[in-house]
Formats: sequence, C-alpha cells, structure tokens
Amino acid sequence: MAIIRRNDPFRDLLALQDQLFRTFDSAYRGTAGREDEQSMVATWSPLVDIFEDSDGITLKVELPEVEAKDVEIQVEGNTLTLKGERKLEHEDKRDGYHRVERTYGSFSRTFTLPSTVDVEHITAESKDGVLRVFLPKRPETKPRQIKVAASAPHTQSAPVSKQ
Repeated sequence: MAIIRRNDPFRDLLALQDQLFRTFDSAYRGTAGREDEQSMVATWSPLVDIFEDSDGITLKVELPEVEAKDVEIQVEGNTLTLKGERKLEHEDKRDGYHRVERTYGSFSRTFTLPSTVDVEHITAESKDGVLRVFLPKRPETKPRQIKVAASAPHTQSAPVSKQ
C-alpha cells in the first residue's frame, strides 16, 4: 500500500513566510554571513519631499554621502529621472564594521512632470546631503494679479431748466 502525503496548506504558507522573512532580513538588516556580504549593495530609493508654490515645484531629495558628481538628472518628455550611486566608504575595510544597516549602491527615482513646468529652466543644487531640484512654472501658467484701475467718478449734471 502506498503512503499518500496530504499537504497542509498552512504549513506550506508558514514555510514560505519564514523563507521570505529570512531573505529580507539578511538583505536589509545586515544579519547575513560573509557569503551575503554583497547584499548591502543594492538598489535603494532616496526619500523625496515635493512642494509647490506660485513660482514652481521643488523636490528635496535626501542623498547623504552622495557627491553631486554621482547624481544624474534627466528630462525626457514629461518625465524627470534622478539616478546615482551611494558608495560604501572604505570598501576594502569591511572587517571593522559591526553593523551595516544603510543601503549602498545605485538609486533611481522617476517623476511625471505636469504640463505647467518649464523644462528648459530646471535647476538643481546639492547642499548638506540634500539635493534641491527646482521646476519653474511656465510664465503663462503662473497666476497673475490684475489691478483694477479706478476711473474718475462719472458725474451726471442735472439738466438746466430755463424759466
């Protein structure tokens, strides 16, 4: 008589969950052994604040320890793409590290630009680990204040009667 094994779907699900947790834990928390040392070098995504005022849209991108020369900004059509790389300092001296929690390696963020942006005059500046990208609005899309001119009071003269 053959032995038939019944699969327990919950046991399989728990095994899969354990495998996922171990995979993500080793890749992002630095708990892997020497064989997974390269896991700290991965694709990461910098945090971005986006705000708008009457002049344009500003992106503030957190890029600590990323040099301006390692950042590339591209505009193609109505898409803005930020690319770059954060390098692990002293890569040859990893033995001295007790824990590496930050992610190193290449990053890429893509944003869809509204039609109000003047793509010819976009500027970027990096200071204190923050990249500021300013997307100016086209002049024709900026709100304009229209002054209302006051005219001289219009007086009606009363008809002169002859008597």
